Amino acid sequence: MKISARNQFEGKVLSVEEGQVNAKIVVDTGGQQITSIISVEALRDLDLKEGSSVTAVIKASSVMLMV
Repeated sequence: MKISARNQFEGKVLSVEEGQVNAKIVVDTGGQQITSIISVEALRDLDLKEGSSVTAVIKASSVMLMV
């Protein structure tokens, strides 16, 4: 599959918290953690579980930093 987003991070699912509508997925990308909120439908379609291999794809028009 080809995709235009260039910010891609391979990792493993550390945790899955399933709610009624959304699920919170925490991914370890090799020392950094990325949290994603996805629909429960997507969670089931992707069959995500702790330990699943995934690629986090980030497409954003801006990145904000704060000190």
